[in-house]
Amino acid sequence: MAIAALLVFAMFALVAGGARVLIQRRRTGDTGIRQFRPTPGSVQWWAHWGFVTGGLITGLAGPLADLAGLAPIPLADRVAVTVTGVVVAVAGVAATFAAQLAMGTSWRIGVDDTEHTHLVTTGVFAYMRNPIFTAMLVTFAGLALMVPNPVAVAGYALLLTGVQAQVRAVEEPYLHQVHGSSYTDYTARVGRFLPSVGRKRPIRQ
Repeated sequence: MAIAALLVFAMFALVAGGARVLIQRRRTGDTGIRQFRPTPGSVQWWAHWGFVTGGLITGLAGPLADLAGLAPIPLADRVAVTVTGVVVAVAGVAATFAAQLAMGTSWRIGVDDTEHTHLVTTGVFAYMRNPIFTAMLVTFAGLALMVPNPVAVAGYALLLTGVQAQVRAVEEPYLHQVHGSSYTDYTARVGRFLPSVGRKRPIRQ
């Protein structure tokens, strides 16, 4: 199953990374990549390296550790768990790409404080504010289930922490600054990562 996990991870990188960047470049002349611009030591910098490192540990180091003989966590050492992981991971890759496409030309990796993009609130974004991150977390949860060893689980925990920091401390303040009351109203209607979960109560004057 480790080889399969490596293949799914490679598929995720090629589709959600390479293909989406190429599509963005063709549509707009811009790759949409902003993630490598944050100031070292900033919240965005820590968030970026948190989920990048966590993703590499889960999708690459976890399977390699499995191939090297690291035993899985006993309670998760079941065929049903690994098969479920395959289904979840593949579905997550497809969902990630679909959510990226739904964002249209506003799609970015990372945040540029000087940039003003359209606030997307339709399609899947009408049900959750961060469907791309949700789908990514689903993908890597599936990868961790495919090789449920301590390395993969630790990597997923780091990935989850990085995503939470990116969304809560970087992207939400930026979107509120750029879109003001439109974004405030949106957060009151739509959940953060899941429908109706993490909605923000409107501030009463």
